[in-house]
Amino acid sequence: MLTIRNRPTFFIMGAPKCGTTALAQWLSGHPQVFMSARKEPHFFNARSMPATPTLEAYEALFANAGPQHRAIGEASTHYLFAPEAVPNILAYQPEARFIVCLRNPLQMAPSLHAECVAQGWDDETDFARAWALQAARQRGEALPGTVLGDPDRLQYGAYCQLGAQLARVYRQVPRERVLPLLLEDLREHPRQHYQRVLAFLGLDDDGRSQFPVVNAARTTRWPLLSRLMRRSSQLRGALGIHGDWGIVAALRRLNSTDTPRPPLSAQMQDALRSFFADDVQQLGELLGRDLNHWLALGATSGTSGVSRRVTPGG
Repeated sequence: MLTIRNRPTFFIMGAPKCGTTALAQWLSGHPQVFMSARKEPHFFNARSMPATPTLEAYEALFANAGPQHRAIGEASTHYLFAPEAVPNILAYQPEARFIVCLRNPLQMAPSLHAECVAQGWDDETDFARAWALQAARQRGEALPGTVLGDPDRLQYGAYCQLGAQLARVYRQVPRERVLPLLLEDLREHPRQHYQRVLAFLGLDDDGRSQFPVVNAARTTRWPLLSRLMRRSSQLRGALGIHGDWGIVAALRRLNSTDTPRPPLSAQMQDALRSFFADDVQQLGELLGRDLNHWLALGATSGTSGVSRRVTPGG
């Protein structure tokens, strides 16, 4: 059994497609930070995407943390969506700190759908049709076999209602232990907001000046191949077979392209504005920021990756 020191002290808890992977990679290079080698352990969420089966397996992810590591962390994007995740984390680590990555939901929703197609979760490649299927899928209808038993996975509207999700976090955790970050801020001023993260975690500035692009938006060439790979992964997991010798990673690289995704129709963008308007207002009030430009900007621009650019002085 690990000592308390080896338990994670902070959690990057989402949201999906909001820069969590980039931030976790940047922090993993800091000499005073230990990040779990496995991103997305998903141990504390029981309802959606549970990935680490036992406490022993979870704590093994932090076994190599040493006295030089003043902050120990992990990044599981679906902790923000799962209502049980934060209470479970606090029961395990009462003094936990939380970093919450956020994004314009009008851009996040189609990006999340594209990721689900790429990962083989969604067999509907057209975002507008996938959006229209949400009610039926919540009832357990029209679900791909890869998500049977987990209909929440394809609820793009619910996943992207970040105002409601952050409000729930604030009801459970003192605000001084929660650091919200906007993807647009990470893109435009990565060093400035990276320094905010270090200060929040009580760490020294390591002088990082390069902030590489991670998870830039890509398009899936052959969605059927993605679903076959997902089925293969699920079968290996059911049989207790771990590892794929890099074959799946190579196939995923082959199966993706930099081709831009087609723009959404004006009708679809209006539907997203209507759906998310109140939630964007709530999030803006929680953050003390005017986010109305998100509704004006719509879903016509923005990628999931984070810019390399470092602006003068920040």
